[in-house]
Amino acid sequence: MDNVRNLVGKTALVTGGNRGIGAAISRRLAAQGADVALTFARNKDQAETVAEQIRAAGGRGLAVAADATDAAGVRTAVEEVASEFGRIDILVNNAGYMDMSMPALEEVSLEDLDRTLDVNTRGAFLTAQAAARHMGEGGRIVNISSCLATHVPGPGMTVYAMSKAAISGLTLGLARDLGPRGITVNQVAPGSIDTDMNPADGPSADFQRSQNVFGRYGAADEIAHAVAYLVSPEAAFVTGASMAVDGGSNL
Repeated sequence: MDNVRNLVGKTALVTGGNRGIGAAISRRLAAQGADVALTFARNKDQAETVAEQIRAAGGRGLAVAADATDAAGVRTAVEEVASEFGRIDILVNNAGYMDMSMPALEEVSLEDLDRTLDVNTRGAFLTAQAAARHMGEGGRIVNISSCLATHVPGPGMTVYAMSKAAISGLTLGLARDLGPRGITVNQVAPGSIDTDMNPADGPSADFQRSQNVFGRYGAADEIAHAVAYLVSPEAAFVTGASMAVDGGSNL
């Protein structure tokens, strides 16, 4: 799908679009012709850089502050995007959080439990709920899940795995709710992807590479390719599906 501008006239909202997978998705959708709004929780400069890259390539790019743990802030951000661009055709629920220290079960704090669920699960629901109000026929929602939702290869991942497993239920429920309106809802489940949050030279990188059949980390652009298909016109009859982009980690 390289160089295919099949999203001209569409507006996309990518949560957590300021870095890593979210930034790659934002740039990819813009390359295919979409106007792209991306949210950020803290790093405004990083988000503005991605938005400027989109504008420099000839599209409309907008960086919007929105902490996924703040329900009012999430709704306000969605309304700002709808007001600025006039519509929302595509939502990519990408914002996520994981405590990379992998604490033992007994050491998981209530604060970390709440933050993980608020960002990964509650935030995704609230954003989809708000964005769906502005979507019409042909709308697309893609939720970013994880291979850890269905395969937990080691300790310290319980809270994150739980939060991402819930995304499967969210995806299926939304697909049923929104299908009669011609809106598709799918999920992409990445494996280990080389980002600043989980770098390919990090302390657990060798173990993570050993979990997939290729023995390598994936690239953020490989996730963006999958998302680009699911939001395209070619995927109009695909809904409630999960696309694993994990190098065979669940085999």
